[in-house]
Amino acid sequence: MSVMNARRRPLIPAAAAATAACVLSLSACGDNGAGTNSDGKLKVVASFYPMQFVAERVGGDHVAVETLTAPGAEPHDLELGAKQTARLGEAGLVVYLKGFQPAVDEAVEQSGVEHVADAASFTKLSAANSHGGHETHDHGDEKHDDHGDEKHDDHADDDHGHDDDHGHDEDGGKDKHDDGGKDDGHDHDHDGPDPHVWLDPVKYAEITEGVAGAMAKADPDNAADYRKNAADLVKELKQLDGEFEDGLKNTETRTFITTHAAFGYLAARYDLDEEAIALDPESEPTPARMRQLTAVVKKEKVNTVFFETLASDRTAKALAGDLKLRTDVLDPVEGITDKTKGEDYLEVMRSNLEALKKALGAK
Repeated sequence: MSVMNARRRPLIPAAAAATAACVLSLSACGDNGAGTNSDGKLKVVASFYPMQFVAERVGGDHVAVETLTAPGAEPHDLELGAKQTARLGEAGLVVYLKGFQPAVDEAVEQSGVEHVADAASFTKLSAANSHGGHETHDHGDEKHDDHGDEKHDDHADDDHGHDDDHGHDEDGGKDKHDDGGKDDGHDHDHDGPDPHVWLDPVKYAEITEGVAGAMAKADPDNAADYRKNAADLVKELKQLDGEFEDGLKNTETRTFITTHAAFGYLAARYDLDEEAIALDPESEPTPARMRQLTAVVKKEKVNTVFFETLASDRTAKALAGDLKLRTDVLDPVEGITDKTKGEDYLEVMRSNLEALKKALGAK
């Protein structure tokens, strides 16, 4: 098994940090202290795009959302400086995914911010293996009706206070990112959970409700609006879930190949099988893995190798050339750029659905 989160090449950390600093400094002149801007809006800092999207949709007109990860930057490799950490301490709420970005985990701990919403605590995480998918597909009882208000209102109120939310686990979050003091930060602990929960619309709905509860706690005066906005987004996510279920119900094959094992939750949700080339989307498969993939392609009649927008397509094209397959984009929605097939999470996920339908031979 493997966690597919801390990975990749070093990503111009200085440039990424500088861009993040610019993003975070936009509201500096309008600060009013106590977690709000001068216009009274709750200051929310989101760690990367999926957290930003849900924060903006749930918060609506009552929040000013800033993001730590610049558009187009690789979120796993984010590095933060002292200024960015200090800015976190001034936020009214931080929305992040513990274990996904080690720099953010550390900064949240150091910031002293009172209100945090850890998306990983709003839903159940599953272990991932290095070839994609999950060890068990035990999502039958959580398919559609497991994200009611009662569960997540209580969860947000009970589990996300100041004392409990700053990542004070015994392992300090190292189960997913064994930095070991190394500069590249790309060592892999192969026994942690898969963090890519936002790619399952049902789990993303659970996160949505958890964020609404955290916002309500940070800004009680607007709690009703936060819960209403969350309900609206949950409705849209349920619709998206239905589109995926219907669109992928009958296909010629249930198997797809990716360069990055990010789609385990999506595969489990819709009874698909993800085969990832390697731990890293830019790593070439070992000879043994190449033999395995060749066998999978023949047995499962796979015709496409998927790559993602924030990484090179070199590995995908090389494998596709060797096995005479086509390539296409399957976007993990970690960031929105001008190359992204859609302007927001919902649009990109629908583009992913169309790509999967084509690759799997949907009937």
